[in-house]
Amino acid sequence: MGKSTHQASSSAFSLRVEGMDCGGCERKVESALGRLAGIEEVSASSVTGSVKVHPKQDATPSQEAIERALNTLGYRLVDEAVASESATSPTAWWQTAKGRLVLVTGCLLGLAFALRLAWPALGNWPFVAATLVGLVPIVQAAWGALKQRNPFTIEMLMSIAALGALAINAAAEAAVVVFLFAVGELLEGVASSRARRSISALADLTPSTARLIVGGDTREVSAASLTPGQRVMIRPGDRVPCDGRILAGESDLDESPVNGESVPRPRAPGDDIFAGTVNLDAALEVEVTRGAEDNTIARVIRLVEEAQAAKAPVARFIDRFAYYYMPSVVGLALLMAVVPPLVSTLAWSESIYRALALLLIACPCALVISTPAAIAAGLSAGARRGLLIKGGAVLEQLGKLRLVALDKTGTLTAGTPRVTDVEVWTAPSEYEVLRLAAALERDSSHPIATAILAHANERSLSLPLASESRALSGLGVAGRVEGRELGLVTPRHLAERVTLDHDLCARIAELEGAGKSLAILVEHGGVEGERPLGLIAVRDEPREDTREGLAALSRLGVEAVMLSGDNARTAAAIGGSLGIEAHGELMPEDKARRVQQWQATGRGPVGKVGDGINDAPALAAADVGIAMGGGTDVALETADAALLKNRVTGIAELIDLSRATLRNVKTNVALALGLKAIFLVTTALGITGMWIAVMADTGATVLVTLNAMRLLGYRFSPGTTSASSASPHYSEAR
Repeated sequence: MGKSTHQASSSAFSLRVEGMDCGGCERKVESALGRLAGIEEVSASSVTGSVKVHPKQDATPSQEAIERALNTLGYRLVDEAVASESATSPTAWWQTAKGRLVLVTGCLLGLAFALRLAWPALGNWPFVAATLVGLVPIVQAAWGALKQRNPFTIEMLMSIAALGALAINAAAEAAVVVFLFAVGELLEGVASSRARRSISALADLTPSTARLIVGGDTREVSAASLTPGQRVMIRPGDRVPCDGRILAGESDLDESPVNGESVPRPRAPGDDIFAGTVNLDAALEVEVTRGAEDNTIARVIRLVEEAQAAKAPVARFIDRFAYYYMPSVVGLALLMAVVPPLVSTLAWSESIYRALALLLIACPCALVISTPAAIAAGLSAGARRGLLIKGGAVLEQLGKLRLVALDKTGTLTAGTPRVTDVEVWTAPSEYEVLRLAAALERDSSHPIATAILAHANERSLSLPLASESRALSGLGVAGRVEGRELGLVTPRHLAERVTLDHDLCARIAELEGAGKSLAILVEHGGVEGERPLGLIAVRDEPREDTREGLAALSRLGVEAVMLSGDNARTAAAIGGSLGIEAHGELMPEDKARRVQQWQATGRGPVGKVGDGINDAPALAAADVGIAMGGGTDVALETADAALLKNRVTGIAELIDLSRATLRNVKTNVALALGLKAIFLVTTALGITGMWIAVMADTGATVLVTLNAMRLLGYRFSPGTTSASSASPHYSEAR
């Protein structure tokens, strides 16, 4: 059965199945395998070409029975490697079984018309022969499903309709119907294959080889063989073959293949990098941190495939509807065949013909695939843009959000303080204040010290050495610089030792009121005692895209609220500068309580955005939890959705993608039901015949699939989003 077809009997396992192309295929497989001993539940996905089997407790399903049941239905188990290869390098359509059936039935139909013209005396026999030959694989599939106690399949309806047409002397139409059915099945297969390739193409982002460092030499090895702890060399222009940590070298990396971020990011020793990104500038020596089966690309593929297999509520509703719809239409066709001749002058042959045509419309393939095809395309489009969504249910719920609660530190803000103000009081210049303060903080790892040093480096300042450096517990630092006794202290410490004039006190209050942390440079000694030289203010500033992201949410009609564990003054200052409601001094359980209160008072559905760890209670309480993070385990595994690009605009993009997908679903359902409703009426009235009925069924299936595939070209434009008419932005899917 292949390496991926079976795992421990105590847990669910997945099968790769070849030949499933529509919702009808899914139902046949689920029905057949669900009856086997030892199996509790089965979930099939034609979009991913996989079947997930949940064994009963302490039971081991028979592998042979599973394979036999699938073969009976005309499907085939394949290895993971074979499935991946066929997805990335698909077989030409004319080389597939469905392609060959189209060619054979087409040739036979053309030959039948030619023989009728050349030898009219042959009558309908050429069409009878063409019909019977084309029906062989269809009847085989119908018989296989019937043996699995699943009579309501499109193959069974086709078999009854075509044989019935032969019985009432409509052989030419029967042959045309068989050919059109084969064409429709082929087109369904091509469309489904395209959907599968959109995800399998992600695997191509990881190179097949890597340059392994052994001793002082490098040698080329398979990227799949890399294990944690090994070292690899990545040359400029190479695609990164693994998840790893930089040991030596600095370079810009193009991370757009993984997170959709268009601007390259500088990476240096100690930084983590991800498989599939592109090294742009300089050679890097990298330590492997994850094996090929668990790197970022592999986990993204696994996550998206699992998400595609998980049906959204709207998809489950459509499945239940189809379960009752199809037998109902079969019953209606039976009434159509029997009742009119008994109550009117309509001939039995005409009545039976209309009933047979009605049968061909009965299959709900287009209706059933309308939702999963759109959901799968939406999930794929999101994954390609660094938006990971864990399932159709989450994708559906995202579009309903009306309130989003965002964490402050690391979500709305960059997560690291930055210098916002350098002010001179008695020092000769800002340059002097910054230079002396940075010298005192040179050996400190405190966030304020880091911010001051970073600001000094940006100004390319030459820093003097500090001696006798010492920390003033909770109050600042002190030391000797260029023979001067200096200190960098808090306003509270300074107020205890020096009386400041009214203007300076007012300025300190103003800066602290804006949520900024202050460090005041003072000089000790001399006749003046402690003399304040100047002030440096730092604050964890909003991300560059925060305002753009919040504006995009507003245009979508989604309210943004900030929840923070920081002090209330700082939270209010940041919230005020961003123009959103802010709540500070909240413990993790307080954030969860706020989310639940909003849900209870009707402000929801509520989404929560955070780092996935400290915000875990609130993420769990929210209708949708969204994790920020550049490909971390938390971002991929904790919340319902994750933003690999780590940008606030991604939140609006998630919601807009969800709404675009749901609009696509509604369009597909309208197309499927609308076409069927029209042709059910016209067929019942005798206006349209069998071949039109086949086109209505298979044509609608192909139409909704191709419409869903448009989502693969989705593009988000924050500046043009509107709450009232937010429309998907498409470009050609590549």
